[in-house]
Amino acid sequence: MNKTKIQLFTLSVIAAATLAACGGNGESSANNTTTPSEVTPASVTLEKIGGFSTNQFDESAAEIPAYDPASKRLFMVNALAGAVDVFDLSDPENPTLIDTLDTNDVLAGSVVNSVAVANGIVAVAIEAPIKTNLGRMALYRASDLTLLSARTVGAQPDMITFTPDGNTVLTANEGEPSDDYQIDPEGSISVIDVRDPRAPIVRTASFSAFTGQEASLRAQGIRIYGPGASASQDFEPEYITVSADGTTAFVTLQENNAIAKIDIATATVTNVFPLGEKDHGAVGNEFDASDSDGDTINIRNWAGVIGLYLPDAMASYTAADGNTYLITANEGDARTWGEDNPAYFAGDASKGFVEEFRVKHLVNRNGWAGRLNNDLPAQLDDLANGGLLNPTVFGYCGAVAGNPNGCRADDQLGRLNVTWTMGYRTDANGAPILFNSTGVEDPAGDRLMYDKLYSFGARSFSIFNEDGVLVFDSGSEIERFLASDDCKVGSTRNLNCKDFFNSGHDEGNALDSRSDAKGPEPEGVAVGKIGDKTFAFIGLERIGGILVYDVTDPSAPVRVDYYNTRDDWTNDPADPAALPTVGDLGPEGLVFIPAKDSPTGEPLLVVGNEVSGSTAVMRVNLSF
Repeated sequence: MNKTKIQLFTLSVIAAATLAACGGNGESSANNTTTPSEVTPASVTLEKIGGFSTNQFDESAAEIPAYDPASKRLFMVNALAGAVDVFDLSDPENPTLIDTLDTNDVLAGSVVNSVAVANGIVAVAIEAPIKTNLGRMALYRASDLTLLSARTVGAQPDMITFTPDGNTVLTANEGEPSDDYQIDPEGSISVIDVRDPRAPIVRTASFSAFTGQEASLRAQGIRIYGPGASASQDFEPEYITVSADGTTAFVTLQENNAIAKIDIATATVTNVFPLGEKDHGAVGNEFDASDSDGDTINIRNWAGVIGLYLPDAMASYTAADGNTYLITANEGDARTWGEDNPAYFAGDASKGFVEEFRVKHLVNRNGWAGRLNNDLPAQLDDLANGGLLNPTVFGYCGAVAGNPNGCRADDQLGRLNVTWTMGYRTDANGAPILFNSTGVEDPAGDRLMYDKLYSFGARSFSIFNEDGVLVFDSGSEIERFLASDDCKVGSTRNLNCKDFFNSGHDEGNALDSRSDAKGPEPEGVAVGKIGDKTFAFIGLERIGGILVYDVTDPSAPVRVDYYNTRDDWTNDPADPAALPTVGDLGPEGLVFIPAKDSPTGEPLLVVGNEVSGSTAVMRVNLSF
């Protein structure tokens, strides 16, 4: 008898014994209630049992999944098509594409960004052809895709979800700027009563109350830094999760390194709290900072380097103490607008805004004029003519007054991408304090003095309480695990992770190629409760794969599995001949299907892999 059959046999025996104790009919003889609670496993592992490929590499052809248990249909956002692919999932080993739902009848030329399902209703977030214009939310019947209604929401609805009871839909209206940053719509959250799906009622939770409070918000650690942007323009809602009681929504403001708290009953933003900073100089927060250090894995502390959490996806759950906890996938994200316009890097700040810059260019003792017409951000060029490192902080890598020296080396901090918008010394009003080229403070100087270097993402996942207090961060654990002998990749778990440490999708055998950026990039997260335990499933955007943690105790998560189906790390997956045999690349969205809703009676995890354009159906195997 194989492992899976043993598990199912064990479950059936336990279930039968429990039913017998309750009178044999699935109801308690004492209170006439329904079947008892699900059996709690000791641990879980993932196993891919089915999938579907669009055969489209790096085109975001499979992104966000949602599942309807009544019709056994899976809905997957296909960003390449700007639509939703609809699958029959009644046989999870052979998901079948049965239809495609586009939204041109709602808004001509529109694209779908997100999908959610509840009570047999499919909710779709629709972006306008010009993304800065107002978007739409549409409701469809899951069983036959009949359009029930559509309503106008804020600009660029990027994520959509239901409250647990299915009565309310929320959209995160990201409101990104135009590429030249001349149009910057306000971010918002639409709160939509869908109890009558043919007549939804839209309310808007806006950030207008925070406009005018920018200085105070920045002092709290909330990033507000877009050119000329108010708080309500600068806040860009990314992802929503809702408390189990349906009263409160939490929204990641990724670029702002913050989370907004929403009272659903009143459609009001009640708080915006900063997520803080991660000190990469502290023990436990080590990381690999270079892709050019001899193809070696060099996980170490870097004093003065600060990680910004900048989470993408977020999930919530109720722990045994009755409190709500938030799990964030700390991907990191830089604002890079106008990066394809040569005029911007020639010095025209009206053509965009790029905050990302390599350390070796930022702190060149000769200034950064040599990067003009290459990658020098126009706003940085307007601010000063060069940057220096504080030798008191960065002396360990050779920095002295007026000369960053070896800190700029490719095998040190030189290759690391950081934001130039933070970390330099300022006065009480936030204006830069200038230094001369010898490193002496000088009002007539033209150099910025960087006391800290801020990198993108924390290369971790975190757990916060509902007031934004950090309860747990995985620190350096993800990179350390990927570099260990214990970590294996491949559909049969037969390859060493460390041979592909921090690699990218189009260069799988290029060890360390993503260390200068955001490392493994935790991006997607879903939670599933099985019995009395809660598990978090975390997708790694770069090296790929799904990490599984038991987060039942939010202060002490335990890693229980890592599963990465990529088998071919040598051939270029952009080659149509290679893509089908490569495996799943770039997990974006995840949905956990509990056993009670699953077509097989077993818990499943469905993953949309945006880089390989593939949908993966995984069985969550239980061990006891």
